[in-house]
Parts: sequence; C-alpha cells; structure tokens
Amino acid sequence: MATERCQGIADKMIHFMERASWIRKMFEEGARLKQEHGAEKVCDFSLGNPDLSPPDTFQIALEKAASDRSPAVHSYMPNAGFPQVRAKIASQVEQDHGVQASADEIVMTCGAAGGLNIIFKALLNPGEEVITPSPFFVEYGFYVDNHGGKLVTVPSNGDFSLNIRAIEKAITPNTKAVLINSPNNPTGVVYSGEQLQDLAHILQKKSQEVGTPIYLVSDEPYRRLTFSEAEVPPVLSMYKESIVTTSFSKDLSIPGERIGYVAVHPEISDKARLLGALILANRILGFVNAPALMQRVVAEVVGESVDVSIYERRRNLFASILKDAGYDFVMPEGAFYFFPKSPIEDDTKFVRLLQEELILTVPGSGFGCPGHFRVAFCVDDDVIERSRAGFKRAFEAAVS
Repeated sequence: MATERCQGIADKMIHFMERASWIRKMFEEGARLKQEHGAEKVCDFSLGNPDLSPPDTFQIALEKAASDRSPAVHSYMPNAGFPQVRAKIASQVEQDHGVQASADEIVMTCGAAGGLNIIFKALLNPGEEVITPSPFFVEYGFYVDNHGGKLVTVPSNGDFSLNIRAIEKAITPNTKAVLINSPNNPTGVVYSGEQLQDLAHILQKKSQEVGTPIYLVSDEPYRRLTFSEAEVPPVLSMYKESIVTTSFSKDLSIPGERIGYVAVHPEISDKARLLGALILANRILGFVNAPALMQRVVAEVVGESVDVSIYERRRNLFASILKDAGYDFVMPEGAFYFFPKSPIEDDTKFVRLLQEELILTVPGSGFGCPGHFRVAFCVDDDVIERSRAGFKRAFEAAVS
C-alpha cells in the first residue's frame, strides 16, 4: 500500500479496482481464451452489451440529424437539454407512468448512469444512506460513494422479488432513498405493482416518521425489454417522492451513445430546488449537457425499441439448456440475463469450471449475491446453442 501511495493513486480507487475486478477478469479471460482457442469456439455471456441493430427509424433519424447544417446546431444548450426534446420525453413519461409530466420535470443525461449520478449528487449529504435490494448492479455502490453516501443492501426474496419487510427494517433516520431496478440486472425479474404499492406505503409512513422525504429512485433502462405479457408498473403514479432515470441504451441498442434522462414526479417535494440541483449537478459533474446530436435523434424515436421477440426467443432457448442440464433458476421476465444458482456453494469456483468449457459468465458475488452466476443472452442464437454441452458438463463436474 505504501508503494501505491507513492505512485499517487488514491487508496479508495485501489480498493474499488479490487472490488470491480470480476468484470476486468472476464475481459482478460475472454481475450485469452479467444486467442488460444479461436473466438468462434468461446461462448461469451459475460457482458450485457446488446448485439441487435437499432431500429431502422433510429438510423433514419440519425442521418437526418447529422445532415443538419443550421447555424449554431452544435452549440451549448440549457444544461437540462433541449426544451423541445424534453417535451417529447415528457409525453412518453405520461404514457409510461400515468402522471401529467411537462418538459420542466425532465433532465436529459448521459445515460442512466449519468442520471443516477446527478440524482445522488443532488440528494446526498455525507454519510446518508441509499437502500437497494440484492442482487444489484455492481456500479451502484460506486455511484453512491461518488457523492459521499453509503449503499445499504438488503436481501431479496427467494424468487428475487422485493423483500418489503427487509427494506422496512433497514430504514433509519439516515436513509435518503431506496433504489430499485426493474427489470432487474442481474436477475431479469420485474417487480409487481402490488409490491411497489407496498413499498410506496412503507416509504410514505417512514417519511412522516422522520419528517423528511425518503425518495424512491427507479433505474429503468430495461423498461421496454419485457417478455410474455410482463409489464413494468408505473412507479411515478404510485409515490409522490419518486424519481425515475432511464436510458435508450438497451431499448434502442445504442449503449455507446450515452443518452438518457431523469424524470421527477410533478408533485415531488421542493420540486424547483430539486430540479435546480439536478441541473447544476449535470453541469458541475462535467457532463454539462447530454449529447446534442443524440438528443435530437432520440426525440424522433421516443417509445420505440428493438425487436424484443428476438430476446424472448433466446431466453426460451437458454431456459431449455439450463433446465436440461439441471440448473435451478428463476425465469427472467425482462432484460437479457439469467441468474441461476450455482450447483456448488462457491460461485467463483463454478464460474472457473464453466471457463474450462470455454463458457464465460460472471459470479453472483460480483452482484452482492454469492451462490449464483449471471448469464447475459444478448448474443447470437448459435452461441447459445453451442454452449449446451458445456453447461451440462460443468454441472455434472460440479456435483460429481
């Protein structure tokens, strides 16, 4: 550690790099296996990187926006984003959440990650807590820490639904927000309207007890990727002190473009100052504003998505592979992940057994849920089918 300090690297970042090492290890292991055996022989399910092409309407809108040579078309704008774009987003928020939103309640962001960071920058005092159910997206802890907060994790139920009792027990006078993600990464679970109503009731009661709002922050980048009649409930219509952030990364298959938004409930407490804080956070965190070109593009395709039936077909194929091999898993209702139980307690050891079969996955320990592993099925069908024998052999080797 002394040597690392001499090199000028922050101790916290060294610790964070160790915590985030599983993603790095998957990159490195994947590169090694592909070089050694050939990329066509490796089944890489480690990353949630959508492989589908964006809808044709996106390409048309992109070409139109890129050809615009109007004066000052690439100039600075209000830090919250173009008013006309935010107005179109607000109309979609009304449809998704059943509240009367306006452009004033929308802040355009650099993806949902940028959205979460401006939310926590706006809300958190040093040491205040954000509760989230586990398993959870690994970056949440870093985002909360970025702004002086502390992430408090609580277990989910066995089917990965919300454990309302556990969340209620975890709330203290130091709790500032509860953070949920539905459809969930890494489980693919969609939280039910009944559970979210129960959660809203608890937060309302606890807010009254402590005398200050406890916010519900909903991270929804997979909202449009749901299967078999599953629907994502309208969080904003359930709880006044709610904030939603999302991106176009998954539904339009454009994660590298870094475009999303934050929407606040139109009747949220102290709305003017909260929105002012969000907009200022956008500026002082260095985002300044969301990418101008992408704002103009997504405004033309709000509410559209890739062909979700392709992901559903892959989900069903993967389910048959896992079931035939003997794995225990919860069928995902959305996103593009499975989160099966490891057949042995040590999930990292089992992930290594899969690597011996040239199958790359991520241990559940990286998502705060040991004893499981995550499989991302945003890959070609033939890659999924090619993994069938390897999943079975790894399972048999683990239990033998």
